[in-house]
Amino acid sequence: MYIPEYYEFCCRVNMVAGHDALEKIPELLVSMGASNPMVLTDKGVRAAGLVDILITAMADKLCIKTIEDEVPPDSDLKVVNRLAGVYREKGCDAIIAIGGGSVLDTAKGINILVSENSDDLLQFTGAGALKRKLKPLIAIPTTAGTGSEVTIAAVIADHEKNRKMIFGSYFLLPDVAIIDSRMTLTLPVHITAATAMDAMAHAVESFVMLSKNPLSDAHATEAIGLICRHLPRVIQDPQDKEGRLALATAATLAGIAFSNATVGMVHALGHSVGSVCHVPHGTCMAILLPYGLEYNCHKVEERIADLLLPLAGADLYTRTPQKDRAAAAIACIRQLNRDLNQSTGGAHAVCFKDIKDREGNLSVPENSLPQIAQTALGDGTLFYNPEDMDYDDCLRVLQAAWEGIPLNTRTSKESQR
Repeated sequence: MYIPEYYEFCCRVNMVAGHDALEKIPELLVSMGASNPMVLTDKGVRAAGLVDILITAMADKLCIKTIEDEVPPDSDLKVVNRLAGVYREKGCDAIIAIGGGSVLDTAKGINILVSENSDDLLQFTGAGALKRKLKPLIAIPTTAGTGSEVTIAAVIADHEKNRKMIFGSYFLLPDVAIIDSRMTLTLPVHITAATAMDAMAHAVESFVMLSKNPLSDAHATEAIGLICRHLPRVIQDPQDKEGRLALATAATLAGIAFSNATVGMVHALGHSVGSVCHVPHGTCMAILLPYGLEYNCHKVEERIADLLLPLAGADLYTRTPQKDRAAAAIACIRQLNRDLNQSTGGAHAVCFKDIKDREGNLSVPENSLPQIAQTALGDGTLFYNPEDMDYDDCLRVLQAAWEGIPLNTRTSKESQR
């Protein structure tokens, strides 16, 4: 096991998990001195009846000041600013965020503004800009993927400038994360697959990054194992409550792992595909993950080889020679993507050229790859990637992921030596 000479690990979130965890919310809010929460969600979550489950679980024990469901699929700076105004106008004293990554990130953005009494979110971008504890925030994920309920980060899109702003601070951690199996039972199978692969990317990248440590590794490997064991079952039986809870737990574990060990090039490229072409984040993660491992393999082959154990189990791990384990681990992820593509009727894409909009047009046109590559260079997640990346490297990886062909495991830099 790799043990660095120095590392830090932190998770300050109170986690409440189970098949009826929502019922604990009233007493949790009271313990934080709050009684007038804003409920933040999106229209899809509300239409699925999940907000009704929340309200029933709270049993009129608190006064919900307002329920806001105008959060877009991709968190938006203007929405954050507007909803911060609603929070102040209604006299709220806490936020209950129920939804996927966009809802949870939007909640974090709102919480920055109302806690800091500010109307300028931009002054808090980057790491370390927040200096004090924010107002109470309870996060209830409805997709088992983002891990935002336990992460120190938020990503808010500025659509006018076609960019995504990253916020990082321990003060962004929610006070409580509620992991309840009822929140993902209605999730369509193709979204279940994409969000689970988002969690997989968090866990896998955190395991191979330069800033990994034994505690983040433990969370990452458990998350990977849970996903591999339970995702195929849940795709076949979406009402599998135990499987749903296992996937939600895996997403939380992966969120803790990458909050402490960071992520790398897969996220840098994925953020950029999302900002330029508006492709869902989980889809980007699923497609790019094996390419990120191939690109970094010559630098961290032993770490990638170790991933074969949680990915495939002890039997295949012990039967595979050490020199072949890294390639086998990458092959496992590719096979998982192919299996998900088949079990979802082709809804789970394995390459970017397969993603089309409702009119049948390419969601990621090949001629958009240069812009995506250039955008990725400004993404801070590249900092801890094992191998450096320049524009040509980004473009080469994107081209391979667009076509759906394996990337040579030796990077352009390595081959030039």
